[in-house]
Amino acid sequence: MSGPTSEYVTLVSRDGFEFIIPRNVACVSGTIRRMLDPSSKFSEGLTGRCVLDEFPGMVLEKVCEYLCYNDKHKNDINVPDMDIPPELCLELLMAADYLDV
Repeated sequence: MSGPTSEYVTLVSRDGFEFIIPRNVACVSGTIRRMLDPSSKFSEGLTGRCVLDEFPGMVLEKVCEYLCYNDKHKNDINVPDMDIPPELCLELLMAADYLDV
């Protein structure tokens, strides 16, 4: 269930893949945080659903994986690197810049 008070949000890729992740994890992204702000008057703030047409499912899946990985290890020291396929590196760098991560 999504909405302005829901603990979870839905991120949707341009090819229709949906990823449901905790709101606090998604809001590490400055862009998503601003989209979900109920006072912003964006529809995402009311629905808890962010359609990110900029990214294909493969890239958005890796972004969500990173956000969850970051949350899981936020208090750890010597965190192992995430496995990132070389063919996604450039797209992920652009996504990180766009999402303010």
